Amino acid sequence: MRILKRVSSLDRHLDIIREEGRTIGFVPTMGALHKGHVSLIKKSTEENDITVCSIYVNPTQFNDKDDLEKYPRNLEKDASLLRKFGCDYIFAPSSSQIYPKGLDTKVDLDISHLTSEMEGPNRPGHFEGVVQVVKRLLDIVNPNNLYMGQKDFQQFTIINYMLKALDIPTRLRVCPIIREEDGLAMSSRNVRLSSALRPHCNLIYKSLKYAKEKLEELNINVIEDRALSSLKIQNFRPEYFDIVDGHTLKPVEKMSDAEYIVACTAVWAGDVRLIDNMILRGEKYIR
Repeated sequence: MRILKRVSSLDRHLDIIREEGRTIGFVPTMGALHKGHVSLIKKSTEENDITVCSIYVNPTQFNDKDDLEKYPRNLEKDASLLRKFGCDYIFAPSSSQIYPKGLDTKVDLDISHLTSEMEGPNRPGHFEGVVQVVKRLLDIVNPNNLYMGQKDFQQFTIINYMLKALDIPTRLRVCPIIREEDGLAMSSRNVRLSSALRPHCNLIYKSLKYAKEKLEELNINVIEDRALSSLKIQNFRPEYFDIVDGHTLKPVEKMSDAEYIVACTAVWAGDVRLIDNMILRGEKYIR
């Protein structure tokens, strides 16, 4: 496994691989890797000849400076983990490599129809930053397959839209959420949870399971209200619990309105913001 920090260095290696006709899988990350990331690496190594994992904490997708500064960074630990699971290249660039002076990396793409709900209003500019950095990384790596996790449901839906809208030939592969034993979705942010709050974080998973169990029994607005109420415990602050169309990300009012239905939620546990989701109907759409 090689760790490369310059675009020119990665280009030299990947150009040879492409000339040989070998396939490239790409896993973009911000580091602080866990078993969820490992599942993406494993899938990529199964389906491609070469796997590239980027580790870059992208400033353009953070609308909270404190969140950017607190984001955990440990390249040595991440590299040790990736080496165990067959990653071939780590691309760990500086911001000057991703956003060099004189290069316009902005993406001319209207995504407003996909950002008006859920994360969009709570994190202004976030998805524009995600689109910007993923497009830049795809231009650098030019992979056959791109691997993203289901946990960031709105994010991968937007990236899939970008791939289609810009005619980018890379195929998106979405991997299921990896959870802790109590159901909490694995996240780099989990390490920041206090020991007092951590045991209660499984309420998020329970609220999603409740929505799935009651989908065909109760009115969708009732499900959302009850799930949201269940998350309003001491030191927890839910931002939303929305049941949406998985294609459009628009609210679903009746079960008959959509064949692909997803429950998405965001909750502050103390000063740590956690997101999660569960497909209530239509799992085939991300397989």
